[in-house]
Parts: sequence; structure tokens; C-alpha cells
Amino acid sequence: MTDPIIQTITPVAHDLGAFEVRRAIPSRQRTMVGPFIFVDQFGPAHLPPGTAMDVRPHPHINLATVTWLFEGAIDHRDSLGSFATIRPGQVNLMTAGSGIVHSERSPETERPGGPHLYGMQTWLALPDGCEEVPPAFEQVTRLPVIEDVCATATVIMGTLWGKTAPTTQHAATIYAEILLAPGGTLPIDAEADERAVMLVGGQASIDGLPLALYDLVVLAPGAVLKLQSESGGRVMLMGGEAFTTKRHVWWNFVSSSRD
Repeated sequence: MTDPIIQTITPVAHDLGAFEVRRAIPSRQRTMVGPFIFVDQFGPAHLPPGTAMDVRPHPHINLATVTWLFEGAIDHRDSLGSFATIRPGQVNLMTAGSGIVHSERSPETERPGGPHLYGMQTWLALPDGCEEVPPAFEQVTRLPVIEDVCATATVIMGTLWGKTAPTTQHAATIYAEILLAPGGTLPIDAEADERAVMLVGGQASIDGLPLALYDLVVLAPGAVLKLQSESGGRVMLMGGEAFTTKRHVWWNFVSSSRD
């Protein structure tokens, strides 16, 4: 029997004082899963009243950022003039392309009682020929949801379980949040070149093998696998087409060229 797991990456935790960020990739073990070149999980955290998350304006090039929240809210502003407050169930996709500057802050309305922070920040590498596309921003508030008796999945990007998210893709991408009630199961599609799951809350297993909290677990290609939970859990599924050319990461920049 083929092992459903080909690699397990334990993220590096960064204590930012009021909350913790766990970075799974890039790592020494692996730099990408499909187009995903940067995977951060943050929280859950409840910041003290009167404090906030304030990520000041900073640049990006040759990548797309994807923000997804389980709890809380974040204000996005960028050099295109875009402004949006992201909340759970919505996705913010910012395509940096040839260059963009943005900030991320807790909304003013969240600060008096102390903001909640719990979610994912990921970067997608842009494919050859698309790295220098014009910058763009979109917030998608209506995403397909698959509901079963003991499982609910939101398709954030790509096509999964017969449903396609309207979120823009530059390379073939799959991204979903899966909520399993006690006894819940859900098949993991086999179509993507590369796939990984991350347990971000509760308990779950893949083909009977337990998932450790926050580990990024890279799955064997080409097989339909079964995600299940005995007591309930929250799992992120991500992946997509394998890149054939290397990507270089420096600070907030990604490129196929070292120059």
C-alpha cells in the first residue's frame, strides 16, 4: 500500500508578542507546493484591548498574496487605491505582478475590545510569462460551499468536489477550508500535481494517519485520499500545478530570476 504522505513539514514559530505566526514554507525541506511558495498560519489570538495588528506599507513583486480568516477582521489598503475589510468566509487576492505596496491593519472598530486574529496568509508564485502582469486586487465574498452531513468545505480557489471558485488564478491552484464535525469524512481529489493539508484546529487524519496540529503534510500524487475526524477539526487543503522553473524569494519579492 502506498503511503499517502510523502513529506511532513513542521512550521517555524515566530512570536510577535501579542500573537504567534507559524511559517511552513519556504523551508529547508521544501520551497513550494504547487504555486504556494509561502504559507503562514497565525493565531488564534485575542489581542489586549486598545492594541492592534499594524503591518505598515510594504512592497511586493512577482507574486500574489492570499488572505483567509477563521476569526477577526483585517483592513487592506494598497497603492492602487483599493480598500477592503476582510472577514471570515471571504478571500482577499492581491496580485503584485510588476509591483504594489500595501498595508494590513486591525479595523478601528475592533481595537477597543481587542482584535481577534486567526487565519492564513499565503503567497502564490506567478507562472512564467505572468510575473510582470499589472498589479490588481480583488475581494471575493461569495464562494462555493460543499455541505455534507458531517463535513463542510469552502472552495477558496480552483475547482474541488465539482465546484469552482470565481477567484482569479494565474496558475492552476486548489485552496479550500474544510470543517469536519465529529465522525466527518471528505475525499481529497487526486487531480492536482501537488497537494498538501494543514490541520489548524481540532483533530483529523488522512487515510487513517493522524495529522499533527499546524504541520504542513504533503500528500502523494495521483490518489484519492480520505480526510476524516473523530472529534471534529479544521483543515486547509492547498496545491496545484507543479512549477518546472525555480523561484527565488528575497524579503517580499519572488522571481524566476536572481536579478
